[in-house]
Amino acid sequence: MNIIKLSAIPSTNEHLKQLVAKQVVDNFTVVWALHQTTGKGQMGSTWNVENGKNLTISILVKDLIVDVQQLFTLNIVVSLAVISVLENEKIPHLSIKWPNDIMSGNYKIGGILIENSIKTNGEVLSVIGIGLNVNQLFFENLPNASSLLKITGLEYDLEHLLNKILSALQFYIAQMRVEASSIWKMYHEKLFKIGVPAPFEKPSGEKFMAIIQKVTPDGRLELLQENDELVHFDVKEVKLLY
Repeated sequence: MNIIKLSAIPSTNEHLKQLVAKQVVDNFTVVWALHQTTGKGQMGSTWNVENGKNLTISILVKDLIVDVQQLFTLNIVVSLAVISVLENEKIPHLSIKWPNDIMSGNYKIGGILIENSIKTNGEVLSVIGIGLNVNQLFFENLPNASSLLKITGLEYDLEHLLNKILSALQFYIAQMRVEASSIWKMYHEKLFKIGVPAPFEKPSGEKFMAIIQKVTPDGRLELLQENDELVHFDVKEVKLLY
């Protein structure tokens, strides 16, 4: 596995995508930045980190997805890989907030952004961006953000976490190839607020109560509303308030 370690770049995802556009890049090539200056999350939201305190990586995965219907399954695989490593590090109350925020209790400690490109021959290239709050203590204007250090009081070795996540990712990718249904079952078992009444908000500002039922194969959130109607939402069409 080729790991490209950099001191500071705007975005690990963008750096890796530029490499892919210019040359042949081996499968599972990793770009690791000690400082990412313009990191982003789902739908262009920003993700800011302190220099050298957190884990910011991007991984190229190709020749894995053969059906675009499997695209969200890759999100699940990555989320479970990160969760499994954090469980081994004794981080408490871990869950995955749809679509792929990593939570400890009610605090966000990490996020995943996967950008896919489909070539004319049908090949899917996926750039997997993972951001994990590790040794950062202060999160200005982010009351729901936390880190491993804030939660446990322990500092963590970034390279150790990186190697563990890469090993776990390869394990869960192998599981995906053999039995994707078991991956989905594990994801739903870890889904934040599943099965309990919770408040949601639409982009219009409208608030409503509903119960998360599941995530559909195409990655939409299925909610049971108070009138017993099932509704489905894409990313950024609804926000869980917590």
